[in-house]
Amino acid sequence: MTPRFRKYSWQLAPGSIRDIRQRVFIDEQQVPPELEWDDTDEIADHYLAVGRDNQPIATARLFSALEETGYIGRMAVLPEYRGRGIGEALIQHLLKESAGRYQELRLSAQQHAIGFYQRCGFHVCSSLYDDAGIPHLDMRCLSPALAHHGLGHRSQPLILGVDAESWIFDQESTFLELMDSLVGQARQRLWIYDRLLDHDRYDRHQLRELISAVARQHRLSEVRILIHDDKPLVQKRHRLIELMRRLPSRIELRVLNHDYPQEDQPFVLVDRDGLLCRHDFNKPEGFANFTAGRRLKLKEEAFQRMWETAQPSLELRELPI
Repeated sequence: MTPRFRKYSWQLAPGSIRDIRQRVFIDEQQVPPELEWDDTDEIADHYLAVGRDNQPIATARLFSALEETGYIGRMAVLPEYRGRGIGEALIQHLLKESAGRYQELRLSAQQHAIGFYQRCGFHVCSSLYDDAGIPHLDMRCLSPALAHHGLGHRSQPLILGVDAESWIFDQESTFLELMDSLVGQARQRLWIYDRLLDHDRYDRHQLRELISAVARQHRLSEVRILIHDDKPLVQKRHRLIELMRRLPSRIELRVLNHDYPQEDQPFVLVDRDGLLCRHDFNKPEGFANFTAGRRLKLKEEAFQRMWETAQPSLELRELPI
C-alpha cells in the first residue's frame, strides 16, 4: 500500500489524528491520557497518512525546539494496517520534509521498534529509560537528506557496522553530513588526520558536541587528531582547542613529523568500522564506509606510523588560557 500524506497544524487537524493516537497509545498501550496530550501538540506539524479510499491509517508529529534539530513523535499506525510498509513510508516522508530544514532528527523509540528505526537511518544515542511505563531509547539521524536517499536502497543506511555500501561524495555538505553521521556513532575511538583543522570543517558546534560525547563516553575513550600545521590555531580561537583543554587526557593533538613518510589523503577513523576518506586535502571528494573492513585496517596502520613520530603541538601550549 502506498499512502498519501497530509500536514496540519493542531488547530486545523482533523479528529482522525486524535482518534488514531487514542486507539494506539491510550487504549492499546495504556499510556495515561495526561501524558499523551501535551503542549507540544500546539507547536508541532501533524502528519496524517491516508489510504486509497482516504481512510486515515497513521499519524506522526514533527516539531523543533532548537532551530537545527527536528523531533519526531507520536508516530502511530492503526493495528489493521501494520505490516504493510506504512510506518516506513511515513518516516520516509518525514525525512524528505526535514531534508534541508534540519541538520538532525531525533525521536524517542520504544525498545521493540529499535530495528525499524535503524532500517530508516536512525541510530541509538542513549541508554534505556522508562517513559509511561514503556522501555525507550533516544535515537537520532544526523543527515535526514542522506537517510532519505538511502532508504529503500540500503538495509540500514548510515548505521555504523551495518551499512555495507560505500557512500561517494563530491560536495562539501555531503562530506560534513557523512562525517557527523560517523563521529556521532563512535563509542571509543576517533582518529582524525588532515592537513589543517579547517574552520569550516572542524570548527562547528555540532561536531564539537559529537567529539565531546566520544571523549566522555568512558575512561578508555580515545580521540587523536593529527595535522600537518598547527600555526593557524593561534589565528582564531578554535572550538576544538577549548575542548582539548577541558579534556586533555581524552583528546590529544599532534603535528606531523615531515621527515617521515606521510599519507597524501586525509581521513577519519571511527571505532573498528567507520572510515571517511577524501582524495585530496583541498577538495571535498571521496568516500565513506560504515563497515570498512580491510580498507580501515590499512588506514589504521598508516595513522599509527605517523602518530608515533609526530610531536605535541607547541602552538597549542603557547596559546593564552
